[in-house]
Amino acid sequence: MSVGDAKSGLPGRLGAVGRDAELPRVADVGLIFDELDYQMACQAYLWALPLVSYAQWKIQHYEVFGATSSDLVRYLSYRDRLGLITANATTPYVLNFFDLAETGPLVIELPPGPTAGGISDFWQRECAVLGEMGPDHGQGGKHVVVPPGQQAPDVGDDYYVQHATGMNIMFGFRTLDPDPQRSDALVRGVKVYPYSERDTPPTRIVSPEGRRWTGDQPRGLDYWVRLHDIYQREIVDERDRFYLAMLKQLGIEKGKPFTPDERLTSILTQGAEAGELMAQANTFAKRFPDARWWPDRQWFLAIDLDSSDQRGPDHDQLLERASWFYEAVSFSAAMKSQTPGQGQAYLGGYTDADGKWLDGAKDYTIHIPANPPAKLFWSFTVYDVWTRCLIDNSQQRGDRGSRDEDLHYNDDGSIDLYLGPNPPDTGDTNWVQTIPGRHWFSYFRLYGPLETYFDRTWKLGDITSR
Repeated sequence: MSVGDAKSGLPGRLGAVGRDAELPRVADVGLIFDELDYQMACQAYLWALPLVSYAQWKIQHYEVFGATSSDLVRYLSYRDRLGLITANATTPYVLNFFDLAETGPLVIELPPGPTAGGISDFWQRECAVLGEMGPDHGQGGKHVVVPPGQQAPDVGDDYYVQHATGMNIMFGFRTLDPDPQRSDALVRGVKVYPYSERDTPPTRIVSPEGRRWTGDQPRGLDYWVRLHDIYQREIVDERDRFYLAMLKQLGIEKGKPFTPDERLTSILTQGAEAGELMAQANTFAKRFPDARWWPDRQWFLAIDLDSSDQRGPDHDQLLERASWFYEAVSFSAAMKSQTPGQGQAYLGGYTDADGKWLDGAKDYTIHIPANPPAKLFWSFTVYDVWTRCLIDNSQQRGDRGSRDEDLHYNDDGSIDLYLGPNPPDTGDTNWVQTIPGRHWFSYFRLYGPLETYFDRTWKLGDITSR
């Protein structure tokens, strides 16, 4: 074999590239650039997951539900939540998305009462806490959200000033009052409006009203269309400038249309497909240090982020962020509690006891020992792997938990739950129906996790075949 015919010996696509002495063959340079662009597309896909996720969700609010920037959307029913990635099956959600370039400084009024809420940018970084954990401590108050790079209006002591970390934001909250009528009154007492229109606050409460919708990231070329669109309306963080260089090479630039040619369309489509495979492995087979909660169990910390700003001690948490925001939306410090009795804890179950993916055609059981360490309540929820949303079964029920009055307990206080297409012989009280042909995963949530969770002396059983 002549030197000019020598193969590179590299894996994948580049394995077919030959060398002409120290250089690649001129005829193979195009293949090398294709591979370079493909690899950049894969990495850009993982980087952009939280941004594209919120952008997709906002589209649903405005184009499917008919919401505006002066409205809030409330999710009440199980069907309302079916498009919401890893939603809690029972807690109402009230939220909306706002472009501060359009609204200018935005006012959020909260009435007195037990509410918990916050503001995050479209990278899903929390930039303000509102409600009982916020500066008004549940006493109510007005907050003015100031766009990046702008001075706050002269509001004196009448408002709490919140500085947004992105031009696009999400404001969401939930009521903590268990009484439905008082809870509804709290929701209707919240007002959102541009500061320039503060004399006539027009807030409406909009509902999905059972319409089908999807908040998971689009696939194929549509992923890049959504990314291009939101990129036009968002500021650039210094930490992202190298990724923006990748986007430029992929045909996505500020102020320019997105018109990929046939070559780039093929590369972007393949990059989105491969990027999602990487995201799935990164999410459902977590390899982060200490991600497994008990060394002899198949339960993992669902959230590997260290903080709401997504920053580690010497790096930004790229893969940790991609893991969480592929399978879920939003993050606050309270969702990864470090204090007994406060916040929440999320454990993800992605396989059975033998490490095999959970199959919707098979029947499983999980044993929950007595006294789950939750000050408030606990829940076990089933999600569809493909959508990461609540399972759309004929039960229209995807969870079982301590707030279910009909839950059956064993004599020792433990609980056995049944997961599968067929109910157990004991009936459907402790059963969540799965769908043949669809894989699933689960969350075990603890609200107000207690000391035996943190010291790991209480141990949840694995999901086992039955």
